Amino acid sequence: MRLQDIYQYFLNPPPVYLGKEVAVCYILSILIDNGDSYGTALIQHIRAEHPPYRLSDTVLYSALEFLTDEGMIQSCWQSAPTRGRPKRIFSVRPEKLDEAKRLAQLWHQHLGADDRPATAKPS
Repeated sequence: MRLQDIYQYFLNPPPVYLGKEVAVCYILSILIDNGDSYGTALIQHIRAEHPPYRLSDTVLYSALEFLTDEGMIQSCWQSAPTRGRPKRIFSVRPEKLDEAKRLAQLWHQHLGADDRPATAKPS
């Protein structure tokens, strides 16, 4: 290792992969802020809008399955307007919107964009 390697590391740090907990909050944030989405778009969005962060397929689909099992989101299959396979489109269930917003706020706090304390749901 050289000193230049240290400078280079901080100029181009390696990506930070989201864990499932943070991924859940990120997904809800995108679905609330941008509307319905599908898996590949969620991965592309984080790369484009938050370059230091990455979301693996495994964590993404695990988080989507968790949110579906918890009744936070729903999905439907939508045919592509052009050629291609149908896409599974995810959306927040209207009756879970308030809780989804509280969880989405944690993503914004994670980014440092929101200094307000999260309103955690008591267990």
